[in-house]
Amino acid sequence: MKNILVPLGLSENSVSIARLQYAIDFAKELGGTIYAVQVFKELPRSGSLPSVNETLKNISVTTIEEKFAQVEKKGISVIALPLEGDLLEAIPEFNLKHSIDLIVLGSESHDIKNSYFLGETSGSLLKKTEIPVLIVPENYVFQPINRTLMAIKSGVIKKQKTLNPIKEILSAFDSEIKLLQVKTKEFLPEDAEFQKDLAEIITSYKSSENATLFQGVLEHLNENNPDLLCVFRRSRGFFAKLWEENTILKKDFESRIPLLVLKGALRD
Repeated sequence: MKNILVPLGLSENSVSIARLQYAIDFAKELGGTIYAVQVFKELPRSGSLPSVNETLKNISVTTIEEKFAQVEKKGISVIALPLEGDLLEAIPEFNLKHSIDLIVLGSESHDIKNSYFLGETSGSLLKKTEIPVLIVPENYVFQPINRTLMAIKSGVIKKQKTLNPIKEILSAFDSEIKLLQVKTKEFLPEDAEFQKDLAEIITSYKSSENATLFQGVLEHLNENNPDLLCVFRRSRGFFAKLWEENTILKKDFESRIPLLVLKGALRD
């Protein structure tokens, strides 16, 4: 996981700094580079001077570097990355040139008055990008990932490289991974077959019958006490309801531990 992207400015300053520190601590274990992103809006070329837009870019760099002064870099390369325009468009464009391996986002506040797990921008990124996403709870302090709970419906893997992020994490932390297969009413016989890449990384297996995968996760989370929860984003199935809107409500899904979302892996 060489290139890790951390969008800043999606939450209040102290929370952004905590998330950046988590990303740095995480990258130290995997040997990655951090790109700290903040977008800026260029003025239209007609009626504005190039020097004005350059100034806006420099202001964005200064804002990012002010956050750098409040974290421990721990020998990790942390790069200020001002991106022009809309974050949802700028990140895919940057990814084409630099091959981002992971995006680190933050969940919304745990305050009971806040009904959202992910806000508009974070939810849109999770929905629209094909880059793996790590969602870190508010002000979560990094700790080694010794136990991972992977929750799935199907053991069918579509894309060969889908499991690479979790494989790197397991290797870096020498950790175990427990597989929870939730059998919903859509469960098919072929879903019980596990492809080789998935079977090779599993430490233990358990199945349960629930109405949704999220209900299965809630039922078994305390029993497993993991440091990381791993799920797959599909166009249908788990998160299906969540994809209808860019925001994600806590009543539909919430995680109080880091959540790794892998993309396009399982049968739709």
